[in-house]
Amino acid sequence: MITAEQVKELREATGIGVSECKKALEEALGDMEKARELLAQKAGAVAQKKSDRVLRAGAIAAYVHNTGQVGAMVLLSCETDFVSKNEEFSELAKNIAMHAAAMKPADLESLLKEAYIKDPGKTVADLVSAATQKFGERIEITEFSCFSVK
Repeated sequence: MITAEQVKELREATGIGVSECKKALEEALGDMEKARELLAQKAGAVAQKKSDRVLRAGAIAAYVHNTGQVGAMVLLSCETDFVSKNEEFSELAKNIAMHAAAMKPADLESLLKEAYIKDPGKTVADLVSAATQKFGERIEITEFSCFSVK
């Protein structure tokens, strides 16, 4: 039997809707880690289904390291202003900018494949897929640029 507390815990950890969390927990027979893995797998499928939607909104985020020697800007695009103005969406853009400043990837493909510095168990692409699942819209890093004094 899946409890409301388990569903709440998974929802708080992932940000994904209650019904999806409950389905994942039921499928995982109450195993929280297995449920997280199932949600991560579904995120990729959800992102693929939405890949042909038009991106008409987004947020630009910048990160400058406290030394003032390294920085990055990222354009994280989405379908609607509703999502682009969401605080979690903006935070995702900032986190990706911070990652880009730290890792200085050569191109967008490299950025997406890199292990995310705050959680090496996930790639940057995994973060974007999870956001697509969470917000129900196509989300994509459309541009980024890194700057360095050295």
